[in-house]
Amino acid sequence: MQMQFDLTALKAEVQMPVSGRYAAAVYRAQGYAQHADEENVIARAYAIHSLFTSHRKVLYQNDRFAGSLRGMLADVSEEAASAAGQICAQYPERGFHTNSDHYAANYSHFLNRGIPGTLEDIDASLIRYADDAEKTAFLRSTKIAMEGFAGMILGYADEADRMADAAEGDDKLRFAEIAARCRRITTEAPQSFADALQLVWFTYIAFAYEGRYAMAFGRLDQYLYPFYERDLASGIVTEESVTDDFASIFIKIGERRTLGGGDDVSNIAIGGVKPEDGTDATNALSYCILRAVRACFIPGPNLSARIHKDTPKEFLDACLEVIGTGLGYPALMNDDVNIPALQRMGYSLEDCRDYCMVGCIENFIQGKQPPWSDGRFNTPVYLEYALNNGCSLLDGVKRGIETGEPDSFATMDDFMDAFMEQLRVGAKNYVDWFNRANTVADTINHQSPFLSCFCDDCIANGKDINRGGAKYPTAHGACGMGIATVADSLAAIETLVYRDKVLTLGELRDALAANFAGYEELQKQMIAAPKYGNNDDIADKYAIWFVEAQADLFDSYRTPDGGRYYIAIASNTQNIGAGREVGATPDGRGAGMPVSDAASPMRGMDRSGPTASALSLCKPDYTRVACGTVVNQKYTPDMFANAEKRAKLGAVIRSYFLMGGQELQINCVSKDMLRDAQAHPGDYESLVVRVSGFSAYYTKLDRSVQDDILARTEHY
Repeated sequence: MQMQFDLTALKAEVQMPVSGRYAAAVYRAQGYAQHADEENVIARAYAIHSLFTSHRKVLYQNDRFAGSLRGMLADVSEEAASAAGQICAQYPERGFHTNSDHYAANYSHFLNRGIPGTLEDIDASLIRYADDAEKTAFLRSTKIAMEGFAGMILGYADEADRMADAAEGDDKLRFAEIAARCRRITTEAPQSFADALQLVWFTYIAFAYEGRYAMAFGRLDQYLYPFYERDLASGIVTEESVTDDFASIFIKIGERRTLGGGDDVSNIAIGGVKPEDGTDATNALSYCILRAVRACFIPGPNLSARIHKDTPKEFLDACLEVIGTGLGYPALMNDDVNIPALQRMGYSLEDCRDYCMVGCIENFIQGKQPPWSDGRFNTPVYLEYALNNGCSLLDGVKRGIETGEPDSFATMDDFMDAFMEQLRVGAKNYVDWFNRANTVADTINHQSPFLSCFCDDCIANGKDINRGGAKYPTAHGACGMGIATVADSLAAIETLVYRDKVLTLGELRDALAANFAGYEELQKQMIAAPKYGNNDDIADKYAIWFVEAQADLFDSYRTPDGGRYYIAIASNTQNIGAGREVGATPDGRGAGMPVSDAASPMRGMDRSGPTASALSLCKPDYTRVACGTVVNQKYTPDMFANAEKRAKLGAVIRSYFLMGGQELQINCVSKDMLRDAQAHPGDYESLVVRVSGFSAYYTKLDRSVQDDILARTEHY
């Protein structure tokens, strides 16, 4: 049924102020209390059932689809909240480092089976494992959770009926259709585009009610396309109506900020290749999603466009048009690098071709592995330890190993050997830390009944997603900080110490320890030394080494369940915190200042134009980086002003990807506007910028993050 859609009115409703207390623990506690005598996984399932069915079902007057986070808030007394918290504390939950969220469900499979089919699959496994008490308990828990999910949807159907009774005309018909749709998807697998999109959105909402963050939608344009194609042929939908449908869903991702939780990084992947044969997968929905996010103009969803050598030029241009609005997304991902990178981790080619992103840019095999985790590996710290015999330049504390005083290194190779030894110890310490953080001693009492329903093989195996049920084991990303800080520093050491012999390594160490006080002229020479991002082989070779060295180090390690350690050249805003841990560096950077951002050149140091920058950036072998990279670039808005300029920029991006670049994301907000936004934040409340792996409202960012974005090189 086609109806007029007022996105502006819905956006205003989504942004309305809220009141009440976060009540999820209260709803969970009801389920726990009523089933306290049951085994842990069953009690958890009843807590999920209670959470889904008990919360208030909220529909907006301008809703096109049901499902809202507003029901999470309720008039709950402090005493009731405290009592509920005490009950829930007896059933501790997994967290980010123990594989709780940052996950992409196998929506294609779930839409094919629907809620009834999933319950049938559970019943079949219950029969298969009738003699296995542990598997039977797990499967019973998934059934309870899935039935609670169906109950949640029926609750929305009842609320839609109530609103239909109170409405007139088209509004009455719209709410009646929402109610009918909700009831349909509890009794059969979706047959229409609207039913499929509604079930996907309800799943996202349910994950959010469980407290899971950054739950990706995966390849939304791919798994919804068969439904769209059928409805289009039948005259049920048009591209315009489907774009409106997407917009009505995406705008509600902004509810999390309204409710005080900040923006959700709910990644959507569009474009790319088909898993079965590797041919281009771009379709009409890819464009509909682009138009929808442009219409919404909010920081989320975190849209990622998969680009490959056969991507239509029209699709890349459409992506650049949206980026040019100032949104800063979609981020552009290179299939021709990411797919081989994932294959190297041991996944099947078909699964690799079907990858998506979770969180910011993290490559993920959707619906086939446990939730993602990652952490910060502060590479420049180990450069500092190599320069100072294992000691910090900030406080003198020995945190590395003794690899020799600086003047003991007769050659650059000697120094690089010392740096590598510090990195080996650092990588081992990092892995030891994560393996401890990731290990849950009592896994049987930390199961995830509802989440497991959306992961291949869990129901068939009768095992939880984090207890061997998934097709693949966990993967963890070690995010290497400061590729440009390291490359530029090594280039300065080679140039000033070993080639030109301007000073000794010991004298360099002393200058760094003094944070350049009394060494101002030397600091200028360090800043003038070769810099990554200018197609200068002296600096670029160390960026190549940076990737190879860390990939080699982490390749030898495995996660507690036998999965792989990926590396990432990404930082979000962690380059700022990482910099606070590092003294002055040989590139001329001052102590405590941010290190370089993600895989980008040091801000302001790529001075030879975008082509030279691209030539540097594609030199490392990013097929060694299975997690992904972030390259932040800033272009003036006029680069997106007309088709001719966009075509030139598109040609640069294609060349960059053909030469091995892995990712690119672009801000097109001028420095003048950013400065004015800092001075007059009230005039720029809706200004969205790309931060690093995600977009955000500029004036809501910490000043240090604003300054970091402002300092990026602006290309023309």
